[in-house]
Amino acid sequence: MSQQLIQEHRYALAVTLRRLLQQPFSFMTNVAVIALALALPLMGGAVLVSIAPVSQQISPNPSLTVFMQPQASLAQAQAVAQSISERDDPIVLDVSLVTKEQAMQALQANDAWAQALAALPENPLPDAISVTIAADDAMATNAEILATQWRLLDGVQFVQLDSVWVQRLEALLRMGKISLALVTFIIVLVVLAAVFNTVRMQALSLRDEIAVARLVGATEAFVRRPFLYQGGLTCAAAALIAIGLAHLALMPLNGALTDLTQTYDSLFALRLPTGSSLLLYVLAAIALGAGSARWSVTRHTRY
Repeated sequence: MSQQLIQEHRYALAVTLRRLLQQPFSFMTNVAVIALALALPLMGGAVLVSIAPVSQQISPNPSLTVFMQPQASLAQAQAVAQSISERDDPIVLDVSLVTKEQAMQALQANDAWAQALAALPENPLPDAISVTIAADDAMATNAEILATQWRLLDGVQFVQLDSVWVQRLEALLRMGKISLALVTFIIVLVVLAAVFNTVRMQALSLRDEIAVARLVGATEAFVRRPFLYQGGLTCAAAALIAIGLAHLALMPLNGALTDLTQTYDSLFALRLPTGSSLLLYVLAAIALGAGSARWSVTRHTRY
């Protein structure tokens, strides 16, 4: 970049700052409106970023749990597990036996259950067989067919389909991503309209000044550059404020979530995207503001 071009950019930045300081109320109003709009996709992104790891830790494949009768022996449970494995159903991915002793030990390891289980005279849990099946469009139908067959096996009390909620969670996440994309698109239109209209009004108010600048040899780039800085600075300030607003909004939400998740002996909190993602967010806002300003000044300085 040549020394002359650097000086022109410095001049354009100085002109932009002077114009913004001359109309501080208008500038702050635009920044506030755009910041509120930009905070919405950040909040939605925070929800998706926080939920995604939870869904990734859960197997997407549903499972059927075959519960044995309380009086059934371990040998009967092993026979049922072997019978399910030997059928070679193509949708059956894994078969594992969970004895009543193993189930009791797993519950006793949880502090929330330990005291209640200690008061029981004997182990009330049945043996169970966990069967993982393939997830596809016919999952519900296949699961019902298998459950009907397995209920007839000796010693089986009932069969329960697990992990349906996982499928629902993934469907909700997909819907959330689509909804966030639509909201982001609407926000982009709002920002474009706000910056476009602001630059248009200022370009019209500076019509005589721009005409004189052209008469003395100012290039189109020289005339438009301050407006581009104005759009970029406005959206940069708005994006930074939007990040702050989103952070403040998550604080009470996380407080309420903490109280709720502690009752389930777990911890979950909403958090904003990573620092690099937020930096890209600010840069995208700057590019959006500068692009909208360029479009506006190109349309309204042709005279």
